[in-house]
Amino acid sequence: MSSKAKNITGWIISGVVSLALAGSALDKIILSQHAIQMGTSFGLSLETYRILGIIEILSAILFVIPRTAVLGLLLLSSYLGGAITTHLLHNQGMLFPAMLESLIWIGACLRLPELTERVLQKN
Repeated sequence: MSSKAKNITGWIISGVVSLALAGSALDKIILSQHAIQMGTSFGLSLETYRILGIIEILSAILFVIPRTAVLGLLLLSSYLGGAITTHLLHNQGMLFPAMLESLIWIGACLRLPELTERVLQKN
């Protein structure tokens, strides 16, 4: 695959994942019925759940901005790691956050070839 095709594929994956995260974040920020139900099932206050939504959307924004993509990647990895753990602790399916996490890394590696080079570097 050419570098241009990798870049385009990476942007498509990153865009789709970022839109999904933005929807999830807005759900938390506006405290929809679904968000209220999820937050209370995790034992979180509504204000805490709203703050999580703000963190989620800010991290997604940082991820799609090329200059801050690595920072956004690290923040989203941490955020979704916490989501996976929370789902596991409350006996809920963790497949969706795990899939998002995987897609974020795939998109980042395609968009940011220096990231892949750094990870695979033999020093």
